[in-house]
Amino acid sequence: MAFRIMKKTFVLTVLFVLPVVVYLFFASGVNNFGKLSVLTENIAEINDNPEGISLENKITVLGFLGDNVDLKKGNAFNLNQKIYKRFYQFDDFQFVMVMPKGTEEKTEALKKELGTFSDIEKWNFVFMEKEQVTTFFKSLKTDLLLDANMGTQYVFIIDKERNLRGRDDDEDVGTKFGFNAISVADLNNKMVDDVKIILAEYRLALKKNTAGRKN
Repeated sequence: MAFRIMKKTFVLTVLFVLPVVVYLFFASGVNNFGKLSVLTENIAEINDNPEGISLENKITVLGFLGDNVDLKKGNAFNLNQKIYKRFYQFDDFQFVMVMPKGTEEKTEALKKELGTFSDIEKWNFVFMEKEQVTTFFKSLKTDLLLDANMGTQYVFIIDKERNLRGRDDDEDVGTKFGFNAISVADLNNKMVDDVKIILAEYRLALKKNTAGRKN
């Protein structure tokens, strides 16, 4: 009889206490160790696009594929497999690829290819004149440059307030503005973690706001 009571107590402890401990562990990690640094505040907004795409109030993975879409196709597939498919079901999460005007047809073909692997509802493509692409990219204020095709292999995490988020103490590069879409290791080992962190940050903030309203 005593053994049964002890067993029941142990099971109840595991069922009710352990989840709380796990939650507190991860909450503590995000709050104290996992904050992504704000590297650039208030980057430019995307305006005047027919699709109505906006960075405000969205968690965005931002990229620049350039006018040679075929050259960056591998980048898109890496991102789709390693990042997009993992996180696209989260509310307010989106991909935005800034494209030079004139690439609409090739971009449409890329979208069809991506669509054979996943639901691409949150893959967004915005078309700008080349001068606008350059100006928009410069608003990120990174140490990176667009290549001759108006693209870059790097993608960036933008928060809901249009701030560029990243690492200011990365063990490899010091200040890490973006993630190399060519490198599966960079996506797997760093970007996945950083997207998790920013999603957790907003989820915790939402829970606190909800709790505050109930009180």
